[in-house]
Amino acid sequence: MADPKSEKRGLGRGLSALIGDVNGPDVHRNDTPVGQRVDGVIPIERIKPNPDQPRRQFDQKELDDLAASIHEKGILQPLIVRRNADNSGSYEIVAGERRWRAAQIARLHELPAIVREYTDEEVLEIAIIENIQRSDLNPVEEAVGYRQLMERFGHTQEKLAEALSKSRSYIANLLRLLQLPDDVLELLRDGRLSTGHARALITTDNPSELARHVVARGLSVRETERLAKAPKEPTKTEKVAKTKTKDADTRAMEAELTAELGMRVSIDHGPNGEGGRISINYRTLEDLDELCRNLSGM
Repeated sequence: MADPKSEKRGLGRGLSALIGDVNGPDVHRNDTPVGQRVDGVIPIERIKPNPDQPRRQFDQKELDDLAASIHEKGILQPLIVRRNADNSGSYEIVAGERRWRAAQIARLHELPAIVREYTDEEVLEIAIIENIQRSDLNPVEEAVGYRQLMERFGHTQEKLAEALSKSRSYIANLLRLLQLPDDVLELLRDGRLSTGHARALITTDNPSELARHVVARGLSVRETERLAKAPKEPTKTEKVAKTKTKDADTRAMEAELTAELGMRVSIDHGPNGEGGRISINYRTLEDLDELCRNLSGM
């Protein structure tokens, strides 16, 4: 009989080895087996959830659907468990807590399982990997999972990309989303903003304000990108500060032109003092027509 320790998987064998233990066609559905060796069946009352499982919420409808599949076909994808250190004869779930919960709803008495020896650190790493591979994760949850693997276990973007069959740019772009303020991330979590919308807001000075505008107007990703690139309208305080920096001659010229045209005129010199911009503000279309006539000499 093989020494159980020889089957230990973990950081020594790399991230791909851990993913290989977790992976099936879909670790959260009740799919066909994938050739993993089942060590036996374990009474369901001797299987306990991992108290450090990072995912705390399980959708009840999804559990009911999975329970219906299990009731019809049984558990086809075995759980991965480890023996509890208290020598009580019980086992702790490493991967497959959803199947365990659904099996209880389906009133199963025992479950097929693969028994592995893992450290606490490896169990947490596998739990994060399993959650990342859920198809219904929102972008923020997925990005947080990648960040945990990098910060807690020292994995690089390149290593994650290779092991998880993702492109490095995909992982990098998701991680960049975490730079956004919490209120924008909340909009992304609940689906009011898409990943494309959020990515367009990352480099802006006021992502929270723009995000609210995008949601309120129902803007597309392309429209959001244009909005993010548009020059920022100066605030009233900025306008006042800018006016105060103008010299007396410039302010006098603005006043003369304003009086002549009957419309507010603003003169802004360029940084080198040799060029600039004149802005004329009109209130109505009639004002605009009048301005055009004045400028054309009519």
